[in-house]
Amino acid sequence: MTITITAFECSPDRGRGLARDMRVRWALEETGQPYDVRLVTFETMKQPAHLALQPFGQIPTYEDGALAIFESGAIVLHIAEKFPGLLPADQIGRARAIAWLFAAVSTVEPVIVEREAAGYAERNESWYEQRLPLLTDRIRVRLTELSNSLGTADWLDGDFSVGDLQMVSVLLRLKSSGLLEEFPNLAAYVARGEARPAYQRAFEAQRAVFLASQAH
Repeated sequence: MTITITAFECSPDRGRGLARDMRVRWALEETGQPYDVRLVTFETMKQPAHLALQPFGQIPTYEDGALAIFESGAIVLHIAEKFPGLLPADQIGRARAIAWLFAAVSTVEPVIVEREAAGYAERNESWYEQRLPLLTDRIRVRLTELSNSLGTADWLDGDFSVGDLQMVSVLLRLKSSGLLEEFPNLAAYVARGEARPAYQRAFEAQRAVFLASQAH
């Protein structure tokens, strides 16, 4: 059976490749796996059929035969473990790549998402202008640590891995903020990820869905 994932019928990221199905698409492209996409609306995501796959009413989900899982990090890790191309062959290398995947979603992404959420929900509140620098500085701390760890290397730990795929996906959320430009090695790191043919294929596939939604 062909792998099926879910994605937004009309993504709130407006075709910028930031919705989390992008990470799953990229992993499938890197490993050369064909897949189908079932597009869902915000209304559909709250219906019982989708909630049976994703109890929090989000995307993406992943179905392959009898297996149905959710959460982009878990899906990407499953793909990396099942198909060659995203994890080193040696046990230590695999463990370190997986550690970087978790670092991306557990250590780096939360501070980025918190700043984004404040921008959406608190922009008109009296405290927003005072809070924003604090949120931004929290991101800078993480970026400084990540920049120091990456140094002059192309990728986080040896060859490109699932850890880099997830970390680049997280850092892409900062592209419009100007923060990445403060760390030239991280900006170059993200650019290397975007230049990968598998990323380009995934990006164009996701963007095509958004463009089609705007044509109606």
